[in-house]
Amino acid sequence: MSDIIVTNRKTAILGMGATGVSVASFLASRDMPFDFSDSRNEPPNIDLIKANHPQAEVSLGAFDADYLCRYDRLIVSPGISLDEPALVKAKAQGVELLGDFELFLEQAQAPVIAITGSNGKSTVTALLGKMAEDSGISVGIGGNIGTPMLDLLDESHTLYVIEVSSFQLELLNDARGAISCLLNISPDHLDRYKNLQQYHSAKHRIFRGASKVVINREDVLTRPLISIQIPMISFGLNQPDLGSFGILEGIKNGYLSYGIERLMRVDQVALKGSHNIANTLAALALGYSVDLPMEGMLDTLKTFKGLPHRCQTIAEVNSVSFINDSKATNVGATIAAIKGLGNRDSKNIILIAGGQAKGQEFSALASEIAASVKLTILIGENAEQFASILQDSSEYQFSDSLDGAVNQANQYADSGDTVLLSPACASFDMFDGFEHRGHCFKMAVEGLSKVQESIQ
Repeated sequence: MSDIIVTNRKTAILGMGATGVSVASFLASRDMPFDFSDSRNEPPNIDLIKANHPQAEVSLGAFDADYLCRYDRLIVSPGISLDEPALVKAKAQGVELLGDFELFLEQAQAPVIAITGSNGKSTVTALLGKMAEDSGISVGIGGNIGTPMLDLLDESHTLYVIEVSSFQLELLNDARGAISCLLNISPDHLDRYKNLQQYHSAKHRIFRGASKVVINREDVLTRPLISIQIPMISFGLNQPDLGSFGILEGIKNGYLSYGIERLMRVDQVALKGSHNIANTLAALALGYSVDLPMEGMLDTLKTFKGLPHRCQTIAEVNSVSFINDSKATNVGATIAAIKGLGNRDSKNIILIAGGQAKGQEFSALASEIAASVKLTILIGENAEQFASILQDSSEYQFSDSLDGAVNQANQYADSGDTVLLSPACASFDMFDGFEHRGHCFKMAVEGLSKVQESIQ
């Protein structure tokens, strides 16, 4: 056993969110003492933590460097920036900074598949997990999606499928033989990172110590600088080389393939949109890397319809499709949704977008919107900033609410059009999170459906 788990070291858990709670349960199960520190005066789970861990000292309010330097190590929740001055000073004084992912990898007794990327990682994680379940495998599925990874540890599992964010990767030093996948990279979280290079560097930590890697051959930013002795499988929407996954005969009428072997028709995949076809190919590559049966994986692709708030079809009203892609909190995700669902011949999309920009530039969206979007309806804190990139290229309107935006879109849409909520922004200016935003969109669309039914 490595020196990560040593019982006589003074440990503080930073952050009382879901990760902090899971770390506390993990340490307590091993009779390892710890304290808590949170920069918020009223953090979530405070009552739960005091009830379950009465022996733990709790420090609230702005992090204090002198206080943190009392400890040998700090287990840092992913929401806390490593540029926090108190953490910088503590690290300089020799205090070890650790994340939950390193703890998890040290304890996992089964193969681990680690998945990251700017977009699609939740879909690929859930899809691959379902493929494993459908194959009769005992699999732990979670991490940045769903159950915190330390809560998944179970001797009965023979595989773990873990989604990891860039924040969780910042403290990773050794993937300990995990199969690591980087789906794509586009600008995100630039309110936390100084530039794209720093974000890129965080993502690429997933390859440190990996036993196999899966990359997107159409995105050069996903390709790691690793030994040629480490097996690498690629996926992409183009024709694949031998030993990789891709498309034969074009995405509209073609086939998912492994090298030159046709696997199934693209139109048999339950997930819709070209970006989701890329996600299915990534899942196949990962499943193949752990010897999941191909026939079973293909069967799963015929039934798996995706996750809520990720290009989820809500309803069809007057032959207009309403799609909830509220999880699209960055520009890259919205570009992927427009490319995946758009028709450049007819400009079939009415896009609802806007919110908190998180330091992003929206300019990369301009050409995609000009090509496939007939109207953009803008909401939220940075709507004016978003509108500045559309001045001459695309028609746009503003709305002061999501309900209003849905009604505007419905009035403008023609038969065969798609109303797409894909905000390219965070949601906290108007909502509790992307789930809340997506739920409000669903409620607004269901209101339209009821009005339509009453007319009929």
